[in-house]
Amino acid sequence: MLQRRHTLPEHAIICYISYGERRRPLKIVTAREMREIDRRTIEGCGIPGTVLMERAGLAVARKIAEMYPPGKLIVLAGSGNNGGDGIVVGRELHNSGWHVRVLLLLKEDRLSPDCLAQYRAAKQIGVPIDFRETFEQSDLHAAVVVDALFGTGLSKEITGSLAETIERLNASEAPVIAVDIPSGISSDNGHVLGAAVRATATVTFGAPKRGHYLYPGADYTGELFVEDIGFPAPFFNDACCELLEPEGMRNLLPARPKRSHKGDYGHVLVVAGSRGRTGAAMMAARACLMSGCGLVTLGVPEGLMGVFQSRVTEEMCLPLPDRGDGTLSPKAAEHILGFLDAKADALAMGPGIGVSEDTAGVVRAVLASLEKPAVLDADALNVLQGKADVLREASAPLVLTPHPGEFSRLTGKPVDEIETDRIESALAFSKDYGVTLVLKGVPTVVADLGVKAFLNSTGNPSMAKAGAGDVLTGMVASLLGQGLNSSGAASLAVYLHGLAGDLAEAEFGLQSVLASDIIAAIPEAFRSLRQP
Repeated sequence: MLQRRHTLPEHAIICYISYGERRRPLKIVTAREMREIDRRTIEGCGIPGTVLMERAGLAVARKIAEMYPPGKLIVLAGSGNNGGDGIVVGRELHNSGWHVRVLLLLKEDRLSPDCLAQYRAAKQIGVPIDFRETFEQSDLHAAVVVDALFGTGLSKEITGSLAETIERLNASEAPVIAVDIPSGISSDNGHVLGAAVRATATVTFGAPKRGHYLYPGADYTGELFVEDIGFPAPFFNDACCELLEPEGMRNLLPARPKRSHKGDYGHVLVVAGSRGRTGAAMMAARACLMSGCGLVTLGVPEGLMGVFQSRVTEEMCLPLPDRGDGTLSPKAAEHILGFLDAKADALAMGPGIGVSEDTAGVVRAVLASLEKPAVLDADALNVLQGKADVLREASAPLVLTPHPGEFSRLTGKPVDEIETDRIESALAFSKDYGVTLVLKGVPTVVADLGVKAFLNSTGNPSMAKAGAGDVLTGMVASLLGQGLNSSGAASLAVYLHGLAGDLAEAEFGLQSVLASDIIAAIPEAFRSLRQP
């Protein structure tokens, strides 16, 4: 198999940005948003489409030259602008001494005007170009392949001989560089449209597309390179989705003035735990403290006070009325609200409280009178199955942190339907109920009141362990208690939670990370973010 000039470390990040001293957040766009940006650039700025095509092709050619020594290059091109980009790649590397062959997998009379212009320019300087329906396996021997068949505008499934051609390409050992997005991947939701090219790397333009990050598209993208080809930065402002990145997260970190005391950093009430589920409460409370708040009080069933008192150190405990079986009674709501009113700045509720009519009544009663920001997770969401309308009664800011199963119970929608487009699923719910929603998963989505969505760039499969969600609950609540708004607290907590998971995985490996290891890594996650 052809070897690259440079190889990457095992845990290299997936996305590389070519914007130098970039100051704007990295937007993640849909096909429609990208088409509008392209149109405004061409019509509003007077930059011809052929110029953008030239810049795109040159950007891909430069990236290939950085990755591989000069050799054999096969460009698989379609009839549209993506194919025109690919022809530019072939022409540029032909000029640089590569042995190039462009295979146009269509009939000659089907080329778009801009693609036709690039075809003629390439032919003029002697680039070998063939019109074929497929390729021979010998064509790919010792070659770098450029996938320029379909771009972001593909909306129908690839079938027939072209699908077979793509499967043959995937079965080969040739490295594949995709232009803009791997052919066959939906740029909006990452779905495979019949068949899709599995790329070694993808070079995209202006901004990454949602399909680069959403699965299964993320598995087909390979390394992602984002290249600046001259789209005006303000044209991306209307895109509603962003990537959570270190610089933006660093700006959210709460200040720690030298002259301060614990009361300056918030008091969080964590209502959690029941008989047999005390660990969830302890992990949420410990993560809350480790994330910077000044005081944490654990609100627990009074029958379990002995258990908790023997385990807590820095945390305080608030006994709450229970039913005699280690679970909350309806009377607990009054105590929770009273404590929030008198002492606490934020609430975390749900980890391990159990699912019953009584706990459901407690959650509903608290939401109806809640005036402090809160994060709801786990059983505080499960008890709202079929009763999500109560969320609208809360006048205080709410952050919900469901995994797909909990979100399915909350919405009544199947998990498969939610995962069909997790960004739009999260945005629609957050808008409908006026909440900040953290839809956990890969990637985790933070949706803020239906206006903005954020995709997380940290985390790894080692975090798929019991208790990891309880840790996140505590981290969100801690940042709410320190004064961040719901969107900022959710975004920063999600990013740091994933970063702590990455640090824990580096020490313990993919199989052996525990939720307590994530908690132990929180200090280093903060330190790493503060000191880039």
